[in-house]
Amino acid sequence: MHHSTVSDARPDAFVRVRGAREHNLRGVDVDIPRDALTVFTGVSGSGKSSLAFGTLYAEAQRRYFESVAPYARRLIHQIGAPKVDSVTGLPPAVSLEQRRSSPGSRSSVGTVTLLSNSLRMLYSRAGTYPPGAERLDSDAFSPNTAAGACPACQGLGTIHRTSEELLVPDPGLSIREGAIAAWPGAWQGKNLRDVLEALGHDVDAPWRELAAEDREWILFTEEQPVVTVHPVRDPDRIQRPYQGTYMSAHRHVMRTFSDSRSATLRARAERFLTHSPCPVCEGRRLRPEALAVTFAGRTIAELAALPLTALDAVLASAPLDGEAARVLAEDLRARIGPVAELGLGYLSLDRTAPTLSAGELQRLRLATQLRSGLFGVVYVLDEPSAGLHPADTEALLGVLDRLGAAGNTVFVVEHHLDVVRHADWLVDVGPLAGEHGGRVLYSGPPQGLADVAESATARHLFGPAGAQTGPGRRPVRTARGSVRLSGVERNNLRGVDAEFPLGVFTAVTGVSGSGKSTLVGQVLAQEVGERIADPGFPVRRLVEVDQKPIGRTPRSNLATYTGLFDVVRKLFAATAQARARGWKAGRFSFNVTGGRCETCQGEGFVSVELLFLPSTYTPCPECGGARYDTETLEVRYEGLNIAEVLGLTVESAAAFFAPVPAAARSLRALEEIGLGYLRLGQPATELSGGEAQRIKLAAELQRQRRDHTLYLLDEPTTGLHPADVRVLLRQLHGLVDAGHSVVVVEHDMEVVAGADWVVDLGPGGGADGGRIVAAGTPAQVAAAGAGRTAGYLARALGAA
Repeated sequence: MHHSTVSDARPDAFVRVRGAREHNLRGVDVDIPRDALTVFTGVSGSGKSSLAFGTLYAEAQRRYFESVAPYARRLIHQIGAPKVDSVTGLPPAVSLEQRRSSPGSRSSVGTVTLLSNSLRMLYSRAGTYPPGAERLDSDAFSPNTAAGACPACQGLGTIHRTSEELLVPDPGLSIREGAIAAWPGAWQGKNLRDVLEALGHDVDAPWRELAAEDREWILFTEEQPVVTVHPVRDPDRIQRPYQGTYMSAHRHVMRTFSDSRSATLRARAERFLTHSPCPVCEGRRLRPEALAVTFAGRTIAELAALPLTALDAVLASAPLDGEAARVLAEDLRARIGPVAELGLGYLSLDRTAPTLSAGELQRLRLATQLRSGLFGVVYVLDEPSAGLHPADTEALLGVLDRLGAAGNTVFVVEHHLDVVRHADWLVDVGPLAGEHGGRVLYSGPPQGLADVAESATARHLFGPAGAQTGPGRRPVRTARGSVRLSGVERNNLRGVDAEFPLGVFTAVTGVSGSGKSTLVGQVLAQEVGERIADPGFPVRRLVEVDQKPIGRTPRSNLATYTGLFDVVRKLFAATAQARARGWKAGRFSFNVTGGRCETCQGEGFVSVELLFLPSTYTPCPECGGARYDTETLEVRYEGLNIAEVLGLTVESAAAFFAPVPAAARSLRALEEIGLGYLRLGQPATELSGGEAQRIKLAAELQRQRRDHTLYLLDEPTTGLHPADVRVLLRQLHGLVDAGHSVVVVEHDMEVVAGADWVVDLGPGGGADGGRIVAAGTPAQVAAAGAGRTAGYLARALGAA
């Protein structure tokens, strides 16, 4: 027997990709070792996510579907396979992406980590019941089931009510003058008024003169009578009588609030509602029978409200009688362990998912995976260091190592140099973004990247320390006044006094959960927002640039968000072809009937619903993703049709629209902030949080306001390669030089070292945080040596 046959029989230790062409990848061939930690690097938009998620993860998911169920095979046909010739040696994959659809308000830390299930089981099996009460199933301890939800508030914990004062703010007006503020505007409101008039109500008397029972009926009735309305004849148009249905103001508000898909409409409805804790369960969301059961003397609602570290302490010291109690308590503690290790011990089980940052959510899912004990799986992680203080990144590396040690393959898309240095294998994609990227520059052990001249990653990973900051540090600017906050009490901030200097660049630092976002995003934003009205207050405008998506569906994109699309549609409407056909700008909108493809209603995609999996979008079979019908696509402006214009990258569009000042300005702003690689029509659902944030910033920068503006940014460097961080900083420091104030919440010590002022919160997260540990210039904070930031900041300052 030859040796060669033995080695041939061994399964291939590599995942081999051949001819990958997703997005901007140019027929990429690459081999990546299994059972190792591989980090994908490259500038933003270089194609690293297309390789990790678009190709490797998508292919693993497709194979998994194929093996699962016949019904899934039909879906694969619809979802389509990734554009790649072949991928071999790929085990099934678990993706932990940051831009998965954001979870609803019923999901919480407990449901994401599955800790709630274990806690409910503990109460069901080992809780102390009142004498004579029968045992409850674990479902009875969940506010999301019929068995457990408080019947008065359906398990939501709050009750929404309307009142006459909210619905009719000015009782001196008549119904015709708009007394019922909660009614919808435009035609629908007029229709309701006409229906009331047909029902015999006086719509011209001041509201307060109507009989009390009539006012009550108009606002609160559940009836929906139908009457024939004879509209008043307008001389210029003939209106026929129609059947109108009445809906009370209360019913309209409640329906809009609970059913509307539009955030704006929901927010409008909310103005007419008061929220109060449910009087029956006192906001605890459960039935009385469930709240009567205790463990270690506390109800399940009390334990769910504790930070996980405190919950762990209760479980550790509780007297456990019986085998069931011991096993269940140990299981809970084993699940809390990894969550606390990833620096999230400050979260409580009842903390709702929408209040968590993308980084927190992803790390919660990661902790849950650690506990599930799978092996032989590929984990594909999207920037797990996002939102992590350098001190927490060390714990993250430990967790990634453990996933690998358990026999898994770990693929990470990452910019954080500490994580990159820690990799067993690097795949560097580039050299630049978009059309100028999409090639694998290097695939191999990290130190080998040093020899790759065109790699931006190599320059930062191995360059001289000073090369990272560019031309030296600038002198610290002096403040022009400040905003003082005193005695702040919110979340974990307890009586905090803080001062934010104006006219300078301020960085707010601290470990996850130390209270940075609360202090900046809630308290400072609210305080400044309220004081802008005061003419003596130096700040005239407040701009918050967060990472929330610029839209939730493929309908919103770069062009619609920046207003560029309005300009483009007018250009198309002005062409000779469009004018000959009598088409206005609306013909070129994919949001209204007319020029759009009706099969997908202008989305370009149709949604495929999957059982138990997030729904997926797939290109429309009719227009192939073009979004428009064939006639509309016949009109060309400078040789391109409207779908082709949406397909341009920002960079190509800047050249194409150079002669059109209105378009050129917003394209230049996007290009200067490093987004030249994005396509104008790229759906909002495909943009990362960092990209969304930079689009908002670009939209802001193109406005060029003179008034003193305070910009608040939450981790603006998330998702940015060090080379792109420099581009972003140039813009932000430019705003300060132009006389504005910038406050960033930031973990990147390079950015903090270049700030004028630093406010460091901590020392820990949750109950151990919420205090200002140090404040001053970067050099002062580093020298103070207090808190967890000082050492890392000193290192960054030393490197310059």
